[in-house]
Amino acid sequence: MKVSWSVSESRWKVHHRFISRACWETEDKEKAEIEDIREREQPIFTTRAHVFQIDPNTKKNWVPASKQAVTVSYFYDVTRNSYRIISVDGAKVIINSTITPNMTFTKTSQKFGQWADSRANTVFGLGFSSEQQLTKFAEKFLEVKEAARLARDKSQEKIETSSNHSQASSINGTDDEKASHAGPADTHLKSENDKLKIALTQSAANVKKWEVELQTLRESNARLTAALQESAASAEQWKRQFSVCRDENDRLRHKIDELEEQCSEINREKEKNTQLKRRIEELESELREKETELKDLRKQSEIIPQLMSECEYVSEKLEAAERDNQNLEDKVRSLKTDIEESKYRQRHLKVELKNFLEVLDGKIDDLHDFRRGLSKLGTDN
Repeated sequence: MKVSWSVSESRWKVHHRFISRACWETEDKEKAEIEDIREREQPIFTTRAHVFQIDPNTKKNWVPASKQAVTVSYFYDVTRNSYRIISVDGAKVIINSTITPNMTFTKTSQKFGQWADSRANTVFGLGFSSEQQLTKFAEKFLEVKEAARLARDKSQEKIETSSNHSQASSINGTDDEKASHAGPADTHLKSENDKLKIALTQSAANVKKWEVELQTLRESNARLTAALQESAASAEQWKRQFSVCRDENDRLRHKIDELEEQCSEINREKEKNTQLKRRIEELESELREKETELKDLRKQSEIIPQLMSECEYVSEKLEAAERDNQNLEDKVRSLKTDIEESKYRQRHLKVELKNFLEVLDGKIDDLHDFRRGLSKLGTDN
């Protein structure tokens, strides 16, 4: 969030004597004045927002003034012809800012705005729940600011007219005195001159007071400008780090694609293993059939001993079957060996995939931490 504080030197003039600043001296007086305003006037505009104030020590970070969204209202004081922004959180007054023509409300984001109050020596920030609420508040600020400017100009015109009238009356009184040499008129004229001197002294004191405040605002503006430059430098550094992390993320995605391709190869190996298992089952079934046939032949050889020739034939057939059986067993062993090798390769690929996923999880956690850091930086600013 940017902090902007614009001060126009040409507008700092002597304000009329009815402007009071006693309500900012103590918190009790501030509460009493706000209660008095609430009794005398109704708010002309009300909304809800989270209230922040600039850190008085660093002049960089925002400090929450309310734990939750509170009511923020514009009030018009008829007796003083002034406008205020007032917000109360429970029994605590968190905003009591008189709107002056020199103030500027700045939108620093879609839902956040701020303005500087030189009398309170702070910067207020408001966080809204929607951009529409922020826009309405900013438009109302401009209306109130223009109304305050008109009221100030009107008051200054009255003061200047009264001052010119008093001076003209004093001069005319002096001419009459010279003409008539009246004693009571001389006394009255001296009294009027004393009053004018006191008014001029007070006006000069107010001018000096506003010059001091103007210098304070200049210094505060310089500090805030330095803070803004430092914040911009930090943002550039975060952008560079984000670019590096984005490149690393692209590299990890490429590695993930390679691993997915390897997983596809593993699935193909699994299909081959399934086919081999089916072939082994078929061979085992044939082996059981051969064993059954061998048992039948042996029974026949025991029952019919006279058929020696047939037994020899059967023996030869049995030997051929045994040789076939041996060949089948060799094939089964070869297939089992192939299966074991395939399982070993599969386990090895699973281990590599697990290690890479652990590394990937660590990188993803780092990216999440980095994203939270960026979010926190955005919130702080």
